[in-house]
Amino acid sequence: MSCQYGSWKSPITSDLIVAETIGLGEIAIDGNEIYWIEGRPSEGGRNVLVKKSIEGKNIEIIPPPYNMRTLVHEYGGGSLLVIDTIIYFVNFADQRIYQQIYPNPPQPLTPENKLRYADFILDRTRNHLICVCEDHTQAEQEPKNYIASVDVKTGEIKILTSGADFYSSPRLSPDGHQLAWIEWNHPNMPWDESQLWLANFDEQGNLENSKCLVGNREESICEPRWSPDGILYFSSDRSGWWNLYNYQNYPEPLIQAEAEFAYPHWIFGITTYGFINKSKIACTYTQNGQWYLAYIDLNTQSLHPINIPYTNISSLKIQGEKLVFIGSSPTQTTAIIQYDLKSQETTILQRSSQITIDPKYISIPEAIAFPTENGMTAYAWYYPPKNPDYQAPITEKPPLLVKSHGGPTAAASVGLNLRIQYWTSRGFGYLDVNYGGSTGYGRAYRKRLDHNWGIVDVLDCINGANYLAKQKKVDSNRLMISGGSAGGYTTLAALTFYDTFKAGASYYGVSDLEILCQDTHKFESRYLDRLVGEYPAQKEIYVKRSPIHFIDKLSCPVIFFQGLEDKIVPPNQAQMMVEALQNKGLPVAYVPFPGEQHGFRRSETIKKALDGEYYFYTQVFSIPLAEPIETIEIMNLTQK
Repeated sequence: MSCQYGSWKSPITSDLIVAETIGLGEIAIDGNEIYWIEGRPSEGGRNVLVKKSIEGKNIEIIPPPYNMRTLVHEYGGGSLLVIDTIIYFVNFADQRIYQQIYPNPPQPLTPENKLRYADFILDRTRNHLICVCEDHTQAEQEPKNYIASVDVKTGEIKILTSGADFYSSPRLSPDGHQLAWIEWNHPNMPWDESQLWLANFDEQGNLENSKCLVGNREESICEPRWSPDGILYFSSDRSGWWNLYNYQNYPEPLIQAEAEFAYPHWIFGITTYGFINKSKIACTYTQNGQWYLAYIDLNTQSLHPINIPYTNISSLKIQGEKLVFIGSSPTQTTAIIQYDLKSQETTILQRSSQITIDPKYISIPEAIAFPTENGMTAYAWYYPPKNPDYQAPITEKPPLLVKSHGGPTAAASVGLNLRIQYWTSRGFGYLDVNYGGSTGYGRAYRKRLDHNWGIVDVLDCINGANYLAKQKKVDSNRLMISGGSAGGYTTLAALTFYDTFKAGASYYGVSDLEILCQDTHKFESRYLDRLVGEYPAQKEIYVKRSPIHFIDKLSCPVIFFQGLEDKIVPPNQAQMMVEALQNKGLPVAYVPFPGEQHGFRRSETIKKALDGEYYFYTQVFSIPLAEPIETIEIMNLTQK
């Protein structure tokens, strides 16, 4: 059937996506049993612990209303530990640590207070949990972070080490005598500069003889981990790439490659490698925007890739000769996967979606490298429109939706994302940009954004769109840009300071860099020092790059989606922008969501935002709707 791009009827509906899709999070191994966290939009975004029993059944362990989620650094992660059949977790509502022996109900371990906890290990010698603690007791002051022990019998909390602004990854040596950890200080983020520390335990369980092993002004340390024979391993980007090292009097590289064996520490509990035995490491790494699974032979210091069909891999855990991880590919949605090293067989333990989509509707991404400013090259994944039921008029080119990912120190992944296929199956091209500053391409690429946020990212998104337009793959008059959080800022800056894009969508995006700098949480409170400049000394740069001050330059329609409980990008950012656009007479829509925070978790929110953005573009570009969807109010819109 011949039909205009953007108006194709698709079997990939918002109802289908939210009704039958779950998020898959942290994995935990306890003996022969495998646990993982499921985020369920249909339950208001509740995070649920599920166990794959020895008999092969999926058993829900944590009953309602418990919700496994910590708020350390606001982004959380590392909320779970399962060891010796005992489950320790953080409950979202009160941020207390609970312990549970299934099928008995959870019991609180820590008292009601203003503390938050993450990143647990068990110290069997002293019968304590060791974790990162964030203390919000002094409401008018910045929270204090430290590493603490928690008595698993009494819940008594003791500070083990403090003084730095941030801590992560406390890891106990196999003999229980030493503790390693990572720390860093303002104004750095952990991917800028961090240090690996080591200390001994004295007879009273206190730390002594603390010393910094590794870390300097141009080095980021990730994931310390002890081998079974007591050697300390970690990732460092001292070579320009996050590669694996061990420490025996000095740091020694295992593998030197132009690949990243780590991921930036946005959340706790990230695992990209682990020990199969004392002479073999299983690992994941990313190269040219794609993740791979491999093992390292420590005797020969050689890397051996494992041939599997997955291109996005995370949360790698080891269970003897079996590897358990979260994986996806361009044709397979995210799943919990078990890989047997001996038989080379793969078993799917849980899928994020039970939806079966005819492959004929799935757009396969193309990796593109395109020229950008100053003779540089940037990268992206391009998804062309695809729907076997339709073809567009031969003279028409598809509209293009450019996605600027959040972070901004993050990356676009390449796995089957039904929210992307929602667009491509309706006749939109979709460009997922890994602009300068993204991870996965080495430290130098990541540092392109230093002092250049709002410039490099914006120009890379623009140049990616123009690259496709010049190749006659998309319609240069129907270019759109969309992004969330930091990607929302890139979106608003692109729409305000340039005229390449004709419409856009901001999801909890930043419009005023000054307000973000003054009114955000501790973890990111100095992030902009490196991305933009020191504040208030370089206030002029903040003003110059803030879209809110240049509404007169913005001349195209914008839609805003905002969680009203957002503590990272407060709602006033969106509200000020909407009011200014409304007063200027530009088409604008504002869709607030009570109860939502930074990132949408509820099924009704996800549905309304996805359909709302699509409806907005159809009205702006006069694209006929193939079927009725929920409408939203668009202020100042005059139909063509």
